[in-house]
Amino acid sequence: MAATPSTQRRVNSFRALDSICAARKPSHIAAGFFHGFAGGPRHFTTTLRAEHAALRATNPGEEQETNRMLLHRRDITFIDKEGNSHTLRAADDESLLDIAQANNLEMEGACGGTCACSTCHVIVTSPFMYRAIPEPMDNENDMLDLAFGITETSRLGCQIKMNKALKGLVVKLPGTVQNVQAST
Repeated sequence: MAATPSTQRRVNSFRALDSICAARKPSHIAAGFFHGFAGGPRHFTTTLRAEHAALRATNPGEEQETNRMLLHRRDITFIDKEGNSHTLRAADDESLLDIAQANNLEMEGACGGTCACSTCHVIVTSPFMYRAIPEPMDNENDMLDLAFGITETSRLGCQIKMNKALKGLVVKLPGTVQNVQAST
């Protein structure tokens, strides 16, 4: 029975990996063989635990959560005060405030994301995308009343959480923000 082209590519990849492993085998690595994909010998190695001191065991469910976050990443574009566009990748359930601060964009968030100030004010550029965001709560509307230069599509970045419906969201950072709560 002849091997299919994809099977042959895998066999060739295994052989290449075997030769790389054999060339890099330090004296403290234990080596062995097992029968791999193509029925031929496969090289395997183990290393000393001390060499992986920085690695830690994952907690139950943590690996699944990490994989979920990597799979569900969405594009979001921030337009800064100077008009420069910054397209970033964000995980579901991350707030715009957290995304902006993690990427060194100028969004203050003086209250730490508790909806107690208006320094994370953003303007959603698309009315269609604005409608995809859940309605603001009363406390968010109260804080938006204190924001400088609000528009019909203004929201607080700490209250917008990324999700599937917001893929491709574009928000503009206003030219000026003020922390009215802190000055009273």
